[in-house]
Amino acid sequence: MTAPVHTFTDLGAAPMPLEDVGQQRVRDYVARAIDLKARNWSTTISVSYNALKDDQTGALSRLNGDAAQIGFNFQKHLNKLAFQAIENGDVAGNVCYDGLTFFNNSHVDGGAEYTTTQDNLFALALSLDNFTTNMQLAQVFRDDRGEYTEFMYDLLIVPPALEYLAGQITGNPQAYDTGNRENNIYAGKVSYVVSPHLASTAWALVASSENAKPVIIGMREAPGLQMAWLDPNGADGGMYYFKYYARYAVTYGDWRLAALGNS
Repeated sequence: MTAPVHTFTDLGAAPMPLEDVGQQRVRDYVARAIDLKARNWSTTISVSYNALKDDQTGALSRLNGDAAQIGFNFQKHLNKLAFQAIENGDVAGNVCYDGLTFFNNSHVDGGAEYTTTQDNLFALALSLDNFTTNMQLAQVFRDDRGEYTEFMYDLLIVPPALEYLAGQITGNPQAYDTGNRENNIYAGKVSYVVSPHLASTAWALVASSENAKPVIIGMREAPGLQMAWLDPNGADGGMYYFKYYARYAVTYGDWRLAALGNS
């Protein structure tokens, strides 16, 4: 992010070719925009002056370890925000550029050539058959011109309770749920990721390799040590404080890049 509030702009789908009949037929892009405001995040650790001077019980090495863990925790926090955005994408207030919840039954782009509502919110318990249904529905999403997006849906997001099924759907070359030994066409084509931030029945299908993304992390200031100071009146000879700080926020991108199989 290049400013405290950053506007992400997408011009929508490019027009398809038309037969050249000797006159110009100019068509405008459909502009889409999302405003994202950076949020402030911080964490502070402390260690006594005497502990640092005497290196009691490995205080210096422990401090270094704490600093490394804090950096790791910022990354965990970013992951948490991203997965919570998927989990809560059908909750009122969690809207994408069209003003509707990210997962919704009535998506339509304002000013678009294609005005038929589209649906990326389903209620299907995870199974190979229902995964197939979700995949088929996602593959016929249309852009604002009415053309098929042809996105490659290559990632299944599940909670721990559904990891076994996810592994069967994405890794077993044969259909796991019948004795017919038919081919499982998704094995090796779709991968899966597990997040405890999803409800036990929730799962989503995502096109993760496209240039656009369903969830956007806007980074205004990367995590790092902001300041360190000594409180001489603190216990044990005074207390050193180390504050780590970052500024970032999460928002939604194109809803067509994800389909919620179940909540």
